[in-house]
Amino acid sequence: MNSIFFRKDFIKETGITDKVLHEFETNNLLKPAGFTEDKTAFYTKVSVEQVNMLKSLTDLGYAIPELQKIVKKIGLPNNSKLQQEEKNMEKFITISSLADQAGVSPRTIKHWEEKGIIESEMRSSGGFRLYSQTYIYMCKLIKDLQLFNYSLEEIKTISDYFRDFLLISNDLNHYTQKETQERLDAMSGAIVQLFSKMNMLKEGISRWENLLKTKQKEIQSIKVKNTKRKISNDKIEI
Repeated sequence: MNSIFFRKDFIKETGITDKVLHEFETNNLLKPAGFTEDKTAFYTKVSVEQVNMLKSLTDLGYAIPELQKIVKKIGLPNNSKLQQEEKNMEKFITISSLADQAGVSPRTIKHWEEKGIIESEMRSSGGFRLYSQTYIYMCKLIKDLQLFNYSLEEIKTISDYFRDFLLISNDLNHYTQKETQERLDAMSGAIVQLFSKMNMLKEGISRWENLLKTKQKEIQSIKVKNTKRKISNDKIEI
């Protein structure tokens, strides 16, 4: 999980003032690592390193124009791995936005996270969670599995399979050959079971569709008869 800092926490972490941070940003010496969907800026460890360098140069007597020349010419220090992660960052969403788009409550998202089914992509020092937008689709898949009568424990197992699959896909040597084979066999077995449940559901849905269509026609027919009966009774009363 990546550590992030919102403005207040970032200022505390770096030991600079809001005025200094604003000055760095307005003079293009520093920029946020990314933004949430409501355009709230956040920063990372790379940002902290960059501020530390700017502070050091400032302490040595360099003014803003000189800092701009230095940044333009040689740039600021960075951890290549962390910087690459920042480049790959998409727009992250808050737990309330994820819950709203997935059609569940924020409490449900937190419960799933406590069960280890999902994991927040980023978290601030204050515990503020951020998720990538791919989790919207994942949460809908979890809801589907619940409709298939899967327990949260079973869904957790499937979630672990997905994580294992990604690990193996990205690095075939992550596990030993034997462990990899065992995990892939377990995944295949889970897929077969899921297909079996889906087929049962399809058959059940088909039965209910036929039943409901028939009853819908019968209800419409009875409504027509009832309307005619009312008209007939009205004529008798006249």
